[in-house]
Amino acid sequence: MTLFFYSCLMWALSPLLWLKLHLRARREPMYGQAISERFGYYSQSAPSGALWIHAVSLGETRAIRSMVEVLRLAYPHVRLLLTHGTATGRSEGVNLLREGDMQAWLPWDTPTAVERFLRHFQPCMGVLIDTEVWPNLTAVAQQRGVPLVLANARLSERSWHKAQRWSLLAKPAFSRLSAVWAQTEEDAKRLHSLGAPVGTVMGNLKFDAVPDPQLLALGLAWRNALNLRPVVLLAISREGEEAMFLQALQQHPEYLQQALWWIVPRHPQRFDEVAALIQSLGFAFERRSQWPSDVAHMAVPQQAGLVLGDSLGEMPLYYGVASVALLGGSFAPLGGQNLIEACACNCPVVMGPHTFNFKQAAEWAIKAQAAVRCTDLADAMAKAHAIVLDRKRQYGMSQAARQFASSHQGAVAHCVKALAAWLDKP
Repeated sequence: MTLFFYSCLMWALSPLLWLKLHLRARREPMYGQAISERFGYYSQSAPSGALWIHAVSLGETRAIRSMVEVLRLAYPHVRLLLTHGTATGRSEGVNLLREGDMQAWLPWDTPTAVERFLRHFQPCMGVLIDTEVWPNLTAVAQQRGVPLVLANARLSERSWHKAQRWSLLAKPAFSRLSAVWAQTEEDAKRLHSLGAPVGTVMGNLKFDAVPDPQLLALGLAWRNALNLRPVVLLAISREGEEAMFLQALQQHPEYLQQALWWIVPRHPQRFDEVAALIQSLGFAFERRSQWPSDVAHMAVPQQAGLVLGDSLGEMPLYYGVASVALLGGSFAPLGGQNLIEACACNCPVVMGPHTFNFKQAAEWAIKAQAAVRCTDLADAMAKAHAIVLDRKRQYGMSQAARQFASSHQGAVAHCVKALAAWLDKP
């Protein structure tokens, strides 16, 4: 009965979703692409039997790259169906496709839309990444005999409490999964309490993600060339953090005299907003989008005190050039962005108090001396400034960051081995 009322609510909200997508497409055109797919109507041909992987956003899509590569080696004839929920995820997913693969939006979670999706594509199984468990998705998949596994599974304490409040929906949804492979022991315990069939703890796929070597090499070359002007990077910043960052620079003009300060916002639709904010506060700055597009042949950029990284897919470049990164999303109660990627690029991390999305990884990084935690962004900027002026400490943290990232790899191999239970079936 609870699922019925939930489904009625999702049906009632469908027109609002349609309107939201059209409005958002004005700023990000991809949200206006194939809107009918959001409601389970697909025009592309779809031979049955593909391995369906759902990576909702950019981070999840990048995280599965290594897994996809290993899967293709183990199962050369596998065809993939990639689904996403965000424009950045879908754009990144294009790079993983080969001939015969398919890509689509995951449908809105109504029974009819999910039914049309599964009937059209007829996947052999589904692999959901991180937290993407929807009540109708799991219910209809179970009815149609499509196994669903949750890989790289995580559930923060905050999300767990929310799921407990909605346990009449959450527990049946999790219990319908065929298997759950958790990132950490804490994730496993929380998922198990919701009825999820937790099989094992496999670690985090993000540790196995390999930064683009060309972009990383260029970033490291820039770091060396800018040796006397080290770069502090506000990485993947969220709304409100840029204002705090710029206010601290106003209060401490010596920061701009002794280092370069770069900002890379999390959401591309905010690039112009952040540029306007920087300009309104009187800062001279450069925009990455105004540099030459041929990254591979670029010289070291002009030494502007402030740079806005308004580009997509270039985080290895930004982390490579930075001597230290301020972790976006951790200075407001948003859970923090992916600190593992920074460490994999040899970039030490200074984080705020809110890292519940990467709780275990943050604790490990601090213990490994690859990262430090601060009370707020002003404190973090002061510590980052001190680190870049202490070359010995910065170098030690950089080496620790790389060692930390490499020492926790292995989740991809465990995940592919576990998938064999389904993929090896005739």
